[in-house]
Amino acid sequence: MNDQKKKIAVVLSGCGVFDGTEIHEAVLTLLAIEEEGASWHCFAPNVEQMHVINHSTGNVEEGETRNVFVESARISRGGEKISELDEYDPTDFDAIVFPGGFGGAKNLSDFAVCGGEAEVQSSVTNAVRSTHAMSKPIGFICITPASVGALTLGGDGVELTIGNDPDTASAVVQCGAKHTDCPVENVVVDFENKVVSTPAYMLGPGVSDVRKGISNLVNEVLKLT
Repeated sequence: MNDQKKKIAVVLSGCGVFDGTEIHEAVLTLLAIEEEGASWHCFAPNVEQMHVINHSTGNVEEGETRNVFVESARISRGGEKISELDEYDPTDFDAIVFPGGFGGAKNLSDFAVCGGEAEVQSSVTNAVRSTHAMSKPIGFICITPASVGALTLGGDGVELTIGNDPDTASAVVQCGAKHTDCPVENVVVDFENKVVSTPAYMLGPGVSDVRKGISNLVNEVLKLT
């Protein structure tokens, strides 16, 4: 693409760590993309959230519903920079990145409930598999290496990290993927499959720590384009 800006698709899962996208991770991803001289466009599936969490109490708000796409538009600062995930076409982008948050395990898939036996939203599976089929890089952050990456690419023996949590790592392995322990500031790069992952808030502890890993992930993703 020579002098053209690289274009990165960023897949969101709502807005808020406990029932959607982890907001720090999303913003740090967008910032890192711009700092690398690339551009971004957000996507999200147009589905209802698994449930709504009151983030001040941590409790489920019974009877309340929210839409993943509508909530994700809060992070993209409106509709001009976000599209429904069904509209994603890998030919329009150089790479795709998935920030974390519980939405990655509740709305993009049901990993939070079913673990390694989980099912992934069809639009998410299509986005991952179509990007992979074109040999374009994919970045997974926080829980999404397990809740999306392992579930969609485990059959390809993809190498991933979620940090060092043994239970989550075992679910990754259950899907056929390889898990490698990794500190928060580092990334695991599967060069053959063009997949990069970093633990982010699976380890934390702070925004500055998470930023290092996400910046490294975006840098490595762009190197693979």
